Amino acid sequence: MRQKFKIALIFGTRPEIIKLSPIIRCFEETKTPYFMIHSGQHYSPEMDGIFFKDLRLPKPGYTLEVRSRAPYRQGDHTARMLSRIEEIFLKENPSHVMVQGDTNTVLAGSLAAAKITTTKRYTGLGYILCHVEAGLRSFDREMPEEINRFISDHLSDMLFVPTSVSKRYLLKEGVKPRNIFITGNTVVDAVHQNRKIAEDKIQLRDFTREESGKYILVTLHRQENVDEPKRFKEILKGIEATARALKLPVLFPMHPRTRTKIKKFRIEMSALIHEMKPVGYLEFLMLEAHAALILSDSGGIQEEACILKVPCVTLRTTTERPETVT
Repeated sequence: MRQKFKIALIFGTRPEIIKLSPIIRCFEETKTPYFMIHSGQHYSPEMDGIFFKDLRLPKPGYTLEVRSRAPYRQGDHTARMLSRIEEIFLKENPSHVMVQGDTNTVLAGSLAAAKITTTKRYTGLGYILCHVEAGLRSFDREMPEEINRFISDHLSDMLFVPTSVSKRYLLKEGVKPRNIFITGNTVVDAVHQNRKIAEDKIQLRDFTREESGKYILVTLHRQENVDEPKRFKEILKGIEATARALKLPVLFPMHPRTRTKIKKFRIEMSALIHEMKPVGYLEFLMLEAHAALILSDSGGIQEEACILKVPCVTLRTTTERPETVT
């Protein structure tokens, strides 16, 4: 089967879309042949439609809506995505496959591309696998993301790393130097491009009464933090103590997973911690930009805080983004 130059861009979560948004815009501007697959790892028809519209991005050609059945069924989740993605590859026959980050979608897309490519000798089908944000390591194999990013890196033909530290990790693991490209991090482009969109559309007072620079912003959702009641309660005590010490209120846009655990564990929130309903990405970017301090267990938010020059405390014992600490 003859292949023409065409890129398959695969994502499944909003952080992936955010970090790929500068690349999508570049493809549009340069008229690069490409198509998008949204696995639906995080997906709702209403929210995703608004999300692409807000970021001024075209909608994906394929939306799979493959959701996880349980946190402990990651193999099932990855396998169902892999099968669907493989079908699309065989239909579209791209020359390149591009994934970003460390989700189950990344693993599924990487495996689908690599498995089909192993048949190239007799089918003629083969893809160049490109991994954006390659080389990140937390060195914590209990994190599913660490497994995903490691496997994707070692299947990839082109590894786009954000820093020289990431390149060094890959070289130590035996990745060939010619396959590694230090590109910087697309989140830098994304924050600057999307903040401009946010400032054109909204203002801070549209969704909070707090003044710029006079609140603490908190996000908390990782399973190692919120699934264990004792640890979760201790983190909340620490947040309350920080609020008292700085004499600042806490804004806590709450992830659905976190809210569910609060109800399950019957946790009473401090009056200093103000729960907010989840806000859109552009609204959250404004909340980040105007915070006095950010407390978060999100890797992406660590990076965004650094770019926005807002102090950030990482609520984890390890991080695959050491630059945000050093």
